[in-house]
Formats: sequence, C-alpha cells, structure tokens
Amino acid sequence: MADDVREILTWDDFGSASRELAEDVLRSGYEPELVVAVARGGLLLAGGVAYALGIKSCGAVNAEFYTGIGTRLPEPIMLPPLLDEASIVGKKVLLVDDVSDSGRTLKMVVGLLEAAGAEVRTVCLYTKPGTVHEPDYAWRRTPHWIVFPWSALPPVTIEG
Repeated sequence: MADDVREILTWDDFGSASRELAEDVLRSGYEPELVVAVARGGLLLAGGVAYALGIKSCGAVNAEFYTGIGTRLPEPIMLPPLLDEASIVGKKVLLVDDVSDSGRTLKMVVGLLEAAGAEVRTVCLYTKPGTVHEPDYAWRRTPHWIVFPWSALPPVTIEG
C-alpha cells in the first residue's frame, strides 16, 4: 500500500452515508435524545444524522488530536467552549465524528460524557484498522488518509 493512497469522500457519498448511518441507528433500536458532534470533523455529519433522525437537540465538544496530515499531539485535548454537562445527565447521546482513526479522541470524549451521566453510542463515517474505539455505527473502513469534501481545499484567503 502506497503512502500517497487517499480515500476520497464526495458530497453525494456524504449525503447517502448520513442517511445510511441514521438507518443503522434506528435498526439497532437505539433512540438518541441528543446528537453531539466532535468538532470540527464531526459537525457536518452530526447535522446530517440529526436531520435524518428528526432530532433537534444538538451540541458539540471541541477536541484536537490531529494537527495536519499524519501529525498529531501526544494525546487528544479538549478545547473551549466546553459542553454543558448538566444538559446530558441521564440522556441517550449519539456522539458523532468523521473518523475513528486511532480512536483515542472518541474514547476520551465517550469517557467524559459517561462520567457526566450520559448513555453514549458513537457513529463515524470511517473507522480505521487498529482503532482503540470501534464506533457502534460506521459507514466504511479504510487504512488510507481520507479526503473529506469540506477539508479538501486550503482555508480561504483574501489577496490584497
């Protein structure tokens, strides 16, 4: 396997994946009351899944692990603003991220949400071999670097 092989997700595939993952959640019998995204990667999928499930209660946690392609911090860290923990006590939470690569970020956030009193299940577009956290629901499995449509281009700049 070459290091430059990439998994490409299109906007059309993203739309289909969002609905397929929502169907997987429903088929499992899990009835989440709240959808929480791991920002930034999980924000768009969380919105798509929440709409597909008809759930209006959404939130986000800000976690950072990857700092670039193939570069990451020693451990995932939480960034402000933090989730209002009182709002999740006793709730069924669907935690959403784009990919469970090492799985360390998902594992950390699941632990935080469970410690705050939530029942948590996880959903990701992709999971990778060797992850320490297998999502409850995943659309695809790949060993490759993933190019998401929302992050395929560099940030916008204004020339002046």
